[in-house]
Amino acid sequence: MADSNIYITKPRSATDIATIIGLIGGFGLVVSAIIFGGSAESFVNLPSVMIVVGGTLCVTMICFSLGEMGRTVKVMLKTLSYTARDPSEAAIQVLQIAELARRQGVLSLQGILEQLEGEPLLYKGMTMVVDGTPGEEVETIMRKDMMSTVQRHQKSASVLRKAAEFAPAMGLIGTLIGLVQMLGNLEDPASIGPAMAVALLTTFYGAVLANMVFAPMSAKLERNSIEEAMVNNIYVMGAASIGRQENPRRLEMMLNSVLPPAKRVEYFD
Repeated sequence: MADSNIYITKPRSATDIATIIGLIGGFGLVVSAIIFGGSAESFVNLPSVMIVVGGTLCVTMICFSLGEMGRTVKVMLKTLSYTARDPSEAAIQVLQIAELARRQGVLSLQGILEQLEGEPLLYKGMTMVVDGTPGEEVETIMRKDMMSTVQRHQKSASVLRKAAEFAPAMGLIGTLIGLVQMLGNLEDPASIGPAMAVALLTTFYGAVLANMVFAPMSAKLERNSIEEAMVNNIYVMGAASIGRQENPRRLEMMLNSVLPPAKRVEYFD
């Protein structure tokens, strides 16, 4: 039988090693190939950087608000570190809370609310339960909060996906600019080299930004959002079940129905 004591596991912040290794490894390979192949200085061109980086930023900004752009920058930085939330641990915690409420009454949860402050959604749900809010209303409010978080993540991911679409296009625009400059100055051999550098390097910069920064970051953000949504869904189901004063064993079956097979729990066995 499960213990009636509540052991709240606080979210663990950690560096996302996979993202760090991927970024360093990818750029390291590209830079190494450039250095081993010849002069690295030939791959540095300020006009190309202005066209691709500045152009991608400005064109993406047309599609979104300044606030959305600012939030996306913060989210990109957060992908380098993440808050680890294990669905199995979340399910166990919810079942412990449900068992405590079953044995000692809902008001007994008042004593553990402080321990739940690290998980805002669970804290809000348990607070409403303690205040006597009906289970159906608790579930409705918590799901709205959960969907609001998901929508914010989706918006940031869409900004990154749009930037990944525009970066190669800005590279192509830079290529056309360089070709026009080159063809317009064929009588001056000294101007052909810089114009050709702009033509080629803008395409290179655009491809690197799109495929090594924006697209992978968008995919990582969507992955993290899915994992967070799973844990939040466990919190919603738990708070609603406790609010309806259902049997914790039934809650365990409900939680296992949404958990992946490898993450399912056997709390009461």
